[in-house]
Amino acid sequence: MEEAEARTRLDVSRETLERLDHYVALLASENGRQNLVSRSSLEHVWSRHILDSAQLIRFAPETDVDWIDLGSGAGLPGMVVAMLHRRMMTLVENRPARARFLVETVRALGLESQVTVLACAAKTVPSRAFDVITARAFAPLGQLLAEGLRFAGPDTVWILPKGRSAKSELEAVRASWQGDFALEPSVTDTDAFIVVASNVRRARPARPGAADMRAGIRT
Repeated sequence: MEEAEARTRLDVSRETLERLDHYVALLASENGRQNLVSRSSLEHVWSRHILDSAQLIRFAPETDVDWIDLGSGAGLPGMVVAMLHRRMMTLVENRPARARFLVETVRALGLESQVTVLACAAKTVPSRAFDVITARAFAPLGQLLAEGLRFAGPDTVWILPKGRSAKSELEAVRASWQGDFALEPSVTDTDAFIVVASNVRRARPARPGAADMRAGIRT
């Protein structure tokens, strides 16, 4: 996908586009000091990172959304989502240099009233339910569900870009986890998928001879 096409597909106001441009400039500058994203991907930053993050919004509730992004790194997808739809966003990042970048970026973009940065490991964040959980390149799906379960309530939506490994990762957790799971195609990579889940819970040990009652997986 061409970069001009990626920018156009965002369909945002001029003010929001300027804020995204500012974020891209900050990302590129910081990437010279620490490896936030691969250098080659910066040549396609709008398709590989901005639009790839923005597409997750279509799976989230439209109102009253309190969002947590685990292992936020450079702020992908959390920072982009916050700029586009003004959701209340909590970014969790335990690497000090990356957390510092997130704090400085929140200040530079004027998002202090909307975005909270927690510079710690996800396992140390106090338990409470969020409306949406996201994570991009944070951990394998099984580990991610285990660490994120403390932030999930009955109506929480998990939106997890898993790239080309999505199908195999989802298959690997079928015996351990129950819920409503779907594989949604990515708009930025025809071979990549997003795991969208709700009502996520640990599977009960199967009784001998019992029928498999796990929820199905839609693709």
